[in-house]
Amino acid sequence: MLNWLDEGADSGGERYLEMRRRLATYFDRRNCSAPDELADETLNRVTRRLEEQGCITDATPAHYCYIVAKFVLLEYFREPERSQRALDARAEEGGLQYGISSPPDPTGERQQRLLDCLEDCLNQLQPEEQELILHYYQGERREKIERRRGLAARLGLTMNALTIRACRIRNKVEACLKGCFEK
Repeated sequence: MLNWLDEGADSGGERYLEMRRRLATYFDRRNCSAPDELADETLNRVTRRLEEQGCITDATPAHYCYIVAKFVLLEYFREPERSQRALDARAEEGGLQYGISSPPDPTGERQQRLLDCLEDCLNQLQPEEQELILHYYQGERREKIERRRGLAARLGLTMNALTIRACRIRNKVEACLKGCFEK
């Protein structure tokens, strides 16, 4: 697998790690609840295919990994109980962990701390960033899509540019939340 990803040059596993990171980002941008697990599943399937056939020459390694990732994503969305189980498990853990392993909090203190940190982090954003990120994640399904189209049109952006901008803002908020929990 490593030789195939490296295309003959030895990267010491760095291309594998980069591909895994890119696949996790791919799944994360599609709002999957467990992007790392789906990235691992994708790479496991590619590895199985390599073991069965010896080599894959149909496409470049990155392209082939994304082809397999698309099928893994389709399977993920076809199995709604999988995503519900993942959400239930996260709820039992007490929400987002951010590297802190603590027992479940029956009083809701941890949940309140998370909400307070989120509010502080959102307040640290520029007003236009705050408005964009709040509007970007409002709504469900079709309503969310239409809202995002309207937001992109209002800002004079393409949908892709809007997604990139929202992702960058979300990364700022996540970094802020991690910092808040490390205090």
